[in-house]
Amino acid sequence: MDFNDTLQQKVALVTGGASGLGLATVKQLAAKGAKVAIFDLNRDQADQVASELGTNVRAYTVNVSDEVSVKTAIDQVVEDFGGLHIAVNCAGIGSASRTVGKNGPHSLELFSKVITINLIGTFNVTRLAAEAMQHNTPDSTDENTDYERGVIINTASVAAFDGQIGQVAYAASKGGVVGMTLPLARDLAVIGIRVNTIAPGIFNTPLMNASPDSVKLPLIEMTQFPKRLGYPEEYAKLALHIIENRFMNGETIRLDGAIRMQPR
Repeated sequence: MDFNDTLQQKVALVTGGASGLGLATVKQLAAKGAKVAIFDLNRDQADQVASELGTNVRAYTVNVSDEVSVKTAIDQVVEDFGGLHIAVNCAGIGSASRTVGKNGPHSLELFSKVITINLIGTFNVTRLAAEAMQHNTPDSTDENTDYERGVIINTASVAAFDGQIGQVAYAASKGGVVGMTLPLARDLAVIGIRVNTIAPGIFNTPLMNASPDSVKLPLIEMTQFPKRLGYPEEYAKLALHIIENRFMNGETIRLDGAIRMQPR
């Protein structure tokens, strides 16, 4: 079956879909004909994106770490679009704090907040999206009769492997996303749902653009080739490939220009 035809029959949700990596993914999914739900706390920005992309894209106000918020939104997506087949988790926050710094030990509140949004939020959306996907009619139109019901793509970071000084909370949260990728794929195999993770390097997103050159330039220097920030569209293209490639499952893929981050 042609990939474009396949996506025209699919419904996707993208968390953090109003900006950065999520926005690029929303645009590429919509361009391929999928119906797309933008899950974001910034409703005004999400509405603006939806209005620009047409009736097949809708905005939903969602707190990924809140069970009721996510469940309510997913139920509404199923009602609005008739199902859910793809979930891409891009929502997340960064942090910068040493374990012990000038002002004392790392804030436990901050550590908990980063874990709650980046790790627990990712798992919350994954489990509730999978619950909805299990009711899909198995896709047996492929010549290999793979009987796929859904695809979930989570977002980690190269910090999961190369966490820098001051990234203990962020690295822990993203390491957790990497660590649960294979168990999730194993758990959901029985109902025909694939789970993969993308671990981006340094990308040209609003979060990175807010950083001074003293932060950005050393990171670019650590990138081997091409020696630049990644483009959000490159993340979105990999997400689309994962959706298309039915044999890709339980894998974490670094998308980073061969960067290996130094301690600082």
